[in-house]
Amino acid sequence: MSFFQILLQLCEGLGYSVMIFLLTLVFSLPLGLLICFGRMTKIKPVSWLFRIYISIMRGTPLMLQLFVVYFCPYYLFRIPLRNMGDNWMFVSVIIGFALNYAAYFAEIYRSGIASMSEGQYEAARVLGMNKRQTFFIIILPQVIRRILPSLTNEVITLVKDTSLAFAIGQIEMFTMAKRLASSEVSMLPYVGAAMIYYVFNLIVATAMAKVEKRFSNYVIK
Repeated sequence: MSFFQILLQLCEGLGYSVMIFLLTLVFSLPLGLLICFGRMTKIKPVSWLFRIYISIMRGTPLMLQLFVVYFCPYYLFRIPLRNMGDNWMFVSVIIGFALNYAAYFAEIYRSGIASMSEGQYEAARVLGMNKRQTFFIIILPQVIRRILPSLTNEVITLVKDTSLAFAIGQIEMFTMAKRLASSEVSMLPYVGAAMIYYVFNLIVATAMAKVEKRFSNYVIK
């Protein structure tokens, strides 16, 4: 099998990797903001609950969390995995990734919000804005600008972490590379996968750089 044919087969797995990447961002970014609010609330029991959640998700391996989500229906409710449907493997990957990355994004959001000066809130009150308007119109755009470098690092890490889906048997690009390397008795599939991951990351980094440029209009003092 030629290197070009190997790349074509790897692209089949790339489709799953891209879906895992995009769906994780779709669910984890807003979920991370909600967790951040829970973490910063003045209601102590709620705040400590979210602190514990963040600590667990950041302190245990993502691969282990995928196993927990995937086997949870059987061990908690004695539901055979074959009864969970053909898509359960993919769904459990998305749930595991979203819950894990939401914890990281929550701490990134929190650091950005905590860095905002009290003068921003006072200025908004002078303009007659309520708390919701203040946050979404004044604070959030500036917070996003401040945390974009950290978000970019996490998003790039996510691209590489999609390969962990193989742990519970979900097909993605790294799984395809392993199968091809075994069948072809060659390192070329791994070389091809490395090239594709690099291009994928390059595209993501370029897109994030454009987002940073767009938010550069928000002046932070």
